[in-house]
Amino acid sequence: MEASLPPNVIPTPREGPSPFIHGTSIQFAWDSTCLGALKKCPRFYQLQIIEGWRPKDTSVHLTFGILYTEALEYYDLLRAEDFNHEQALDSVVNQVLEKTWVPESEGVRAHRWEHGPYDSKIGNKNFYNLIRSVIWYLEQYKDDPCKVVIAEDGTPLVERSFRMELDFGPLVDNKIRYIICGHLDKVVDFVGSRFTMDHKTTKTTISDYYFDQYHPNNQMSLYTIAGKVIFDSEIKGVIIDAAQIAVGFTRFERGLTYRSEAQIQEWLNDLCIWLQHAESYAIHNYWPQNDVACFNCDFNKGQSKICAKDPSVRQMFLESHFTQEDPWNPLKVRN
Repeated sequence: MEASLPPNVIPTPREGPSPFIHGTSIQFAWDSTCLGALKKCPRFYQLQIIEGWRPKDTSVHLTFGILYTEALEYYDLLRAEDFNHEQALDSVVNQVLEKTWVPESEGVRAHRWEHGPYDSKIGNKNFYNLIRSVIWYLEQYKDDPCKVVIAEDGTPLVERSFRMELDFGPLVDNKIRYIICGHLDKVVDFVGSRFTMDHKTTKTTISDYYFDQYHPNNQMSLYTIAGKVIFDSEIKGVIIDAAQIAVGFTRFERGLTYRSEAQIQEWLNDLCIWLQHAESYAIHNYWPQNDVACFNCDFNKGQSKICAKDPSVRQMFLESHFTQEDPWNPLKVRN
């Protein structure tokens, strides 16, 4: 197979600079979402990250999780500004009400929801459970032993985006380097040690089995490294605050996942190899299928089963069952 740069097939992102080298599918700016997609399956990465294919139905679970996390982050920012618990809680609830109200002018066209309060049409991911979960979490942890770290400039380490340049892996020329990007919910002090913290929502029962998925885990390893490098702090690992969202209740559990220096170095060594693979796939313009990962792949559910189709008809099935949107962009700045 001839090793040559593929044609310019990279869609121009609507927001933020492109994370790809111009005219190629070589990605130089990565976050945990992009890297996780590549590790799962190179073809999944190609379809989701490079080409921007998404299921036609909005991801209710993603929308709910974002609204939930943003509410908790807003609370932390208010408390850092000397709002007391009741004042902050009141402001957070008002913000959730404003963010989740769908105007009649948008309605089904924009979100597939009727106008009025957020309604996902899924029993446990609705407006009332969102409000309940936010209030119950903030009430349960109003005297949280995890204390948000205050930076030297006096600002709390909440809602912090990060970018860091790696010191390995020149790409097309020596002036281009890999960048690792991401977004941390917050950095906290807990019983004498420092951690990053991440919020998760799930419909499953939260147990030791649930938290086992985070060690090892690509996202949590990257968050630990980011905390160490960006904030020049001795980060021990990640605290995961999980919320089980059920029809009639919300239950919270806290888990911790640690990373030793040797584990971090191993993850970075692996990262170097993964990025070399990605560059090779892009240069040859071929993204191999990891068929052992197909069972849990969004592109192989229901009637779509894209990779199970003959290559000659895959594009037709993609266009029938998916929509092509702006690709995931790690360089997009969060508001």
